[in-house]
Amino acid sequence: MEDADSVATLLETTTSKIQQLQKAFAELESQRAVTLNLKWKQIEEHFHGLEKSLKRRFTELEDQEKEFEMKTVRAQQVIEKRRAVVMAKEESSLVRLQVKRDAAVTAISKTLGRNKNGDAQFVDEKPLDAVDSEAMNSLFEDGDVKLLTNPELAKFCEEMDAGGLHKFISDNRKNIASIKEEIPIALKAASDPGGLVLDSLCGFYVSEGSIVDGKKDANLLGLRRTCIMLMECLSVLLTNLDANTVSKVISVNVKDRAKIIAQEWKPKLDELDLDASNGNSLEAHAFLQLVATFGIDSDFVHDDLSKLIPMVCRRQQTADLCRFLGLSDKMPGVIDVLVNNGRHIDAVNLAFAFELTEQFCPVTLLKTYLAEAVKVPSTVKAGNASPTAQNDVSERELSALKAAIKCIEEHKFEHRYPLEPLQKRIIQLEKAKADKKRATEVVKPQSKRPRANGVAAGYGQRNTNITPDQNFYATRYAPPTQYMYDNRPPYAYPGPPENHVHTFVGTPTYNIAPNQGNYFGNGYQYQAPYLH
Repeated sequence: MEDADSVATLLETTTSKIQQLQKAFAELESQRAVTLNLKWKQIEEHFHGLEKSLKRRFTELEDQEKEFEMKTVRAQQVIEKRRAVVMAKEESSLVRLQVKRDAAVTAISKTLGRNKNGDAQFVDEKPLDAVDSEAMNSLFEDGDVKLLTNPELAKFCEEMDAGGLHKFISDNRKNIASIKEEIPIALKAASDPGGLVLDSLCGFYVSEGSIVDGKKDANLLGLRRTCIMLMECLSVLLTNLDANTVSKVISVNVKDRAKIIAQEWKPKLDELDLDASNGNSLEAHAFLQLVATFGIDSDFVHDDLSKLIPMVCRRQQTADLCRFLGLSDKMPGVIDVLVNNGRHIDAVNLAFAFELTEQFCPVTLLKTYLAEAVKVPSTVKAGNASPTAQNDVSERELSALKAAIKCIEEHKFEHRYPLEPLQKRIIQLEKAKADKKRATEVVKPQSKRPRANGVAAGYGQRNTNITPDQNFYATRYAPPTQYMYDNRPPYAYPGPPENHVHTFVGTPTYNIAPNQGNYFGNGYQYQAPYLH
């Protein structure tokens, strides 16, 4: 500001300087020996022009400085708001973390019976093995097991029959909702719930020599879904147990078995195609659920686990699995991968699930998704797109619009992205599709239908008005030939030949079947398409 004030002061003294220059110029002119070509008026105009130019430029600089100061203030306000939001989220996270920490400390304290001095002493004088045995007995008491509406579940669990459990679930798919609710209770009847669930994973992958396609075989797909459901049910059971009992259900032996299975499954996941999985891979979901349920995530790098998220992002359990495995901080990278692969809808769903909508704007993602849907593939030259390619683009745009509307409705941000323009565009595309279908619809040619007398339709004579006598004379006397007309005047009707029979006998009638349409040389009938 000091520099600006000094410049303004100098500009104000310009007039006095010009006056001094005028006096000097007058004195010079009075003492000149020769006549000067310049006049004072020209010099004065020149300096006044410079003065105006400098003042105008100075005013522009002042306006730019004020605008810059205003932008700086607004940017600082935005930063302060974001800082407040981040601090609020951090405080909320700290509160939730503290609650979980207190709950864990309380559970550990109850289990170990810590006193106020912090010395580990048990509440009773029973040995550790006795306490563990009582915890296991309380876990497997059959009071709630007897209340199951599907008692067969408890029977299979008690017998540790993984195959029978699979078959029962497969045979009762119609009641899968109630079965899924009762399996965590039924697992209490098993002597080793964790081992039973691991046994149920046998057959998840077909043998190497088998020709069965895992993506098309219905039985294998059902088995894989059942395996995932059993692991989820075991997780539900574990959440209702204290830490000491959980360590007994997921024993060291069970955890080692789970690690071996995970190590066998991991190379198979590396062969999966990200695009082919379409965000609904049962293999990747089962692996993540295995790692989460049996607590073996420490044996795998989080970056490797996060690479599997795009393969399962369309499954309902994905968000909970990511949080349980501690992958929440990896979500921005996962969303970037989805966007780069053209899966903007999945990216929007994850952004809402992990509260990343400020970093990844849903409206921007959806607009980009719709813009990509209408692009003609680079393999097709501009202006030379075939009707098939154009139809593909229209179908792709129609599907994209419907997916975008569904996404907006699910996450309820219609106020940010109105649905009306999208719905109007869908109506236009569907109308154009229907019009094109009607315009290109061609009536199939009629086939030759044999008649009772063996003559194909459209070729035989249908002289139903000829009497038997007329047929006799028609076959005896031929119709007029061309030479009979050589000497007749133009357009004259040919008379009967001189030596003809009685006048009541006429030429045979050649009639075409009524309403048969137009016939061409190939014998097929063509009709104009019916226009609605």
